[in-house]
Amino acid sequence: MKRIHSAAAAATLDNRGFAIDTTFVLFFLALEFGRSLTSFRFDGFLLGLTLAIVIVLPFFFNTNAERPKFMRWAVGRTLIAGFAVVLGAAYGGAVGAVIPDAFRFLPMTLLIVTAMVSCYIQFYGLMRLRPVK
Repeated sequence: MKRIHSAAAAATLDNRGFAIDTTFVLFFLALEFGRSLTSFRFDGFLLGLTLAIVIVLPFFFNTNAERPKFMRWAVGRTLIAGFAVVLGAAYGGAVGAVIPDAFRFLPMTLLIVTAMVSCYIQFYGLMRLRPVK
C-alpha cells in the first residue's frame, strides 16, 4: 500500500512542483489539436480554448509552499504544447498517406486514457487520508 502512495505522490508533483500527469494530458490534447488544425471548425476553437486552460490551470493545483514562477511554468508548458501541435499537424498530414486511416483518432484515444489516469491520480491525492498535526 505504501508503494501506491509514493507512486501517486511522484506522479502528481515532484520536488520542483512539475505536474507530470497533467503534462501528458497537455501533450495528447495538443497532439489532437494539431491533428485537427487543418479543418477550421468550432470544435477546433474549443480544443484550442481547452488547451490554453490546461496550460495554465495546473499551476494553481500546486499546494507546495515553494511554487515555481508563473512565467517559467507557462513558458515550459507552452513549449511542450507547441511541440505537440507540430507533431499533431505532421501526424494529421501522414494519416491516409503513410499511416492507415484506421489510426486517425489515435491521439484522441490516448488523450482519453491519459485524462482518466490523471483524474484518478488527482482525486486520489485529494481524497487520501492525511494525519492531523
